[in-house]
Amino acid sequence: MRTPQLSGAISSAAAEKKQGFPERETWTRQMDFIMSCVGFAVGLGNVWRFPYLCYKNGGGVFLIPYVLFIFLGGIPIFFLEIALGQFMKAGSINVWNIAPLFKGLGYASMVIVFFCNTYYIMVLAWGFYYLIKSFNSTLPWSTCDNPWNTENCIEIFRHDDCQNGTIGNSTFGNLTCEELIVYVTATFPYVVLIILLVRGVTLPGAYDGIMYYVKPDWSKLGEAQVWIDAGTQIFFSYAIGLGALTALGSYNRFNNDCYKDAFVLALINSGTSFFAGFVVFSILGFMASEQGVDISKVAESGPGLAFIAYPKAVSLMPVAPVWAALFFVMLLLLGLDSQFVGVEGFVTGILDLFPGKYYMRYQREIAVAICCLLCFIIDLSMVTQGGMYVFQLFDYYSASGMTLLWQAFWECVVVAWVYGADRFMDDIARMIGYRPFPWMKWCWSIITPCVCMGIFLFHLLNYKPLTYNNVYVYPWWGEVIGWCLALSSMLCIPVSLLYKLAGAKGTFRERWENLTKPVWGAHHLEYMAPDTEIKSLINEKTMIIENTI
Repeated sequence: MRTPQLSGAISSAAAEKKQGFPERETWTRQMDFIMSCVGFAVGLGNVWRFPYLCYKNGGGVFLIPYVLFIFLGGIPIFFLEIALGQFMKAGSINVWNIAPLFKGLGYASMVIVFFCNTYYIMVLAWGFYYLIKSFNSTLPWSTCDNPWNTENCIEIFRHDDCQNGTIGNSTFGNLTCEELIVYVTATFPYVVLIILLVRGVTLPGAYDGIMYYVKPDWSKLGEAQVWIDAGTQIFFSYAIGLGALTALGSYNRFNNDCYKDAFVLALINSGTSFFAGFVVFSILGFMASEQGVDISKVAESGPGLAFIAYPKAVSLMPVAPVWAALFFVMLLLLGLDSQFVGVEGFVTGILDLFPGKYYMRYQREIAVAICCLLCFIIDLSMVTQGGMYVFQLFDYYSASGMTLLWQAFWECVVVAWVYGADRFMDDIARMIGYRPFPWMKWCWSIITPCVCMGIFLFHLLNYKPLTYNNVYVYPWWGEVIGWCLALSSMLCIPVSLLYKLAGAKGTFRERWENLTKPVWGAHHLEYMAPDTEIKSLINEKTMIIENTI
């Protein structure tokens, strides 16, 4: 096991202590970290995107490329981001002190997660609105006498089955407010999913819907799009490239076994996606049976599934308001914890930029308030008459598959080839007490970057202009705005790299060596070198700094 190079790092660590950086907080219990990761990574995409992709790409056969990409890209990068945060004890920007030349990766992830926070909250606003409207004896979207209905509206709601319903209250034990939020928002959606599944499988047509979901169409394996959809879904559902996983990992104890955590969280994430498919398609099978149409006519993706198809389906059930309220409570809780962690990841990255001497009371609360205010101002454009068009722009470009794939590609390249895959494996062994399986190193070095770049290029070569409802095609200036959103994060990496190289002195090789030399924190001195060597180096470097000052 090699000892990392500490040259040039001791001074920064000593200076860090001298500036008075507050000691980084850690999780009260490890289950808090697991629940936070589950709450963030398991979100709306697991419920409304994965089942649709299964239906679209050959049913059960879609699981073959999906599981393959879990091990080729999902788990390796998921583990990399958590381990990197735990090792560097920093948010999404300062974590790249491991190779300062590539700090643009941190800025890119901050831009992506900010855009994601901005438009993601709109989904929760819609869900909250639907939830409020669910507490009516007759669901508003089940009739044709509303101001928004057109002459094409067809009423198929069975009024005889409608009854008032209430939802019981739950009492929780002695938990802090933050712990209560994490545990409730992470676990309650599973309770609702189980309830909806039990109800769904008892409905007429449910069997046909489930068979439509899992029945394999082997011919689909020969289509490139099936493999591309599987790879892209992994990056979406695992929340890779947003910097939030890094922020969560940074609050772990230095010796936490993040390797084991990565596999547990991956199993929970993908298992939730697969389980949600049975819930969704049992309901859609019932809906198709009631309307007398093929299930392909009612299977939609994204907001169309959550706010059009599913509300229609629950309106056909007996005691419809109860099922509608349950569904939208689940939708809200799935989204809320993702939103919480997304904002936390953004704020952690921002606050890590400020030296300890600028520490002030309530700075985290102030930063959160400013972040939420900025998101609120931007979101006002999404509640206008044409708000859905603005939402689609953000959804399609700002945190799209292309931006996440670009981010993941560079993360692997920097860790594996700039810092060194073997070197990082040694660092992980220092943290968890054993060396991970070499498969991780091979993925970071070759397999995962090739997978990311391959899917990225396929997306680029097969790019299609954005449309809404397969009818409205966005004008050229709309696409320009969309590409500006995408490039605002993607260009952070090359622009930052060129700026740092241009501003440095010496030959290209000297600039490269100086700018890729890790900047260690104070905790690295404690864990990564013999005590005597550390103390002597700190004393020497501190004396030099003080004499220079």
